Amino acid sequence: MKMKGIMLQGTSSDVGKSVLCTALCRLFKEQGLKVAPFKSQNMSNNSYVTNKGEEIGRAQGIQAEAANVEASVYMNPILLKPSNDCTSEVIYFGKPWRTLSGKDYRQQFYELGLEAIKQSKEKLSEQFDYLVVEGAGSPVEINLNDREIVNMKVAEILDIPVILVADIDRGGVFASVVGTLQLLSEEERKRVKGIIINKFRGDLSLFDSGVEWIESYTGKPVLGVVPYMRDLAIESEDSLAIPHYVTKEKRGLDIAVIKLPFVSNFTDLEPFRFEKDVSLRFVERGEDLGVPDAVIIPGTKSTINDLKYLRENKVAEAIIRYVNDGGRIIGICGGYQILGKEIIDKAGTDTSVVGFQVDGLGLLPISTQFEEKKLVKHSKGKITIADTEIDVDGYEIHLGQTKMLSYNNSSYSAFIKTNDFVEEGVYHSNGKVIGTYFHHLFHNDRWRNYWLNQIRADKKLEKIELENALIYERKKHLAYEQLGEFVERYLDIPKMIEIVQQWGEKTKC
Repeated sequence: MKMKGIMLQGTSSDVGKSVLCTALCRLFKEQGLKVAPFKSQNMSNNSYVTNKGEEIGRAQGIQAEAANVEASVYMNPILLKPSNDCTSEVIYFGKPWRTLSGKDYRQQFYELGLEAIKQSKEKLSEQFDYLVVEGAGSPVEINLNDREIVNMKVAEILDIPVILVADIDRGGVFASVVGTLQLLSEEERKRVKGIIINKFRGDLSLFDSGVEWIESYTGKPVLGVVPYMRDLAIESEDSLAIPHYVTKEKRGLDIAVIKLPFVSNFTDLEPFRFEKDVSLRFVERGEDLGVPDAVIIPGTKSTINDLKYLRENKVAEAIIRYVNDGGRIIGICGGYQILGKEIIDKAGTDTSVVGFQVDGLGLLPISTQFEEKKLVKHSKGKITIADTEIDVDGYEIHLGQTKMLSYNNSSYSAFIKTNDFVEEGVYHSNGKVIGTYFHHLFHNDRWRNYWLNQIRADKKLEKIELENALIYERKKHLAYEQLGEFVERYLDIPKMIEIVQQWGEKTKC
């Protein structure tokens, strides 16, 4: 059987394509279809590590989880990870390829990109019968369309119909729909088989006349008007989602997260969104740090540049003062490197300057060197802290190699003993200063509960027993179910499946 599929393209970026594709993956799976997600090219520093230790866009990893299938590089063969405002690291089939400017990428990568789409199509067709495909940005970026590999070119290669998604929340929905269709070629317009209006606020019946007008003017059916989804418990891949992590009301525990310009893998923070007594806030200036109950420095795609930013904004000196006064802090990946004594860009992979060296915050006795080869892997291990042993698993993505400088200082120890007998990370004997390369550390319920209970004890608050604590994995999979049920109420899923099934069997006019 020929592999079938459907592609969601947007009238612009951030119209909600990723979330809707996640919902469709879940709904198609529940219809008994062998379905997989696909996005030819993604851009995000918030990547997902497959079971084979390869990087793909986080959205496609989440969509694979929603479809209850194992994520693979063929679901997102090209991932661009911005290193600064001008260049990105190109991840090709899960592995680093090279770092290019936007202009060089456009000139050098087009043919390779087309090959990646074709190869992925062939590989995915061996396991799946249906694809839910996500586009990127808008399909009518006129200055880029002659070499695009993310929208209509993908739909052409895969030979699948397209649904156009428009965000009504930002305004101008009629112009964005009509303008997008008008700028498509005649053949491309034939491929568009429906429209979804997303992020509607208020009484849906108020848009009935809007639906009628769109259908009458464009000749395309509106397949649904989806309300704005609040408190969505689905992990995001874009740092634009960071404001959603901020807790609006004050709760018992105040956790300050250092907001880095090149933050990566910020979904390490995701479980805290659902802890009922935890407030998350993001800090960009030193005077805003205050005296939180704990500080988290997350990962970053550019450690040295972000360290410079922290110094310029006096966040660095505020952190040092906070820790010296007995504050509790944990640095993850790039945040771990920042806590150390020194950082050396041995290979020039962080700054493009070979051998560039800078002092860290000096809060952990470690030295980090950036190498040419990136380490990407799933990791498991055991934390032994204060006579407590806790099994944890996560993943590592880093160019930096970190070593302890003070082996004779008994107040510092390895934080995790991995299952392959590596001593990973560092913690101070008082348990208040921790650094680790383990992403998703706080997705481990027992560790997160232990760490939060230490803070609760500091504040003379009642501890929460593990059996009464948040079980994040259960929460996450429940969120997929809830998302699917929500979207199913507002989209004509039978009609969408009919569009998929009939494509290629009837005339495409």
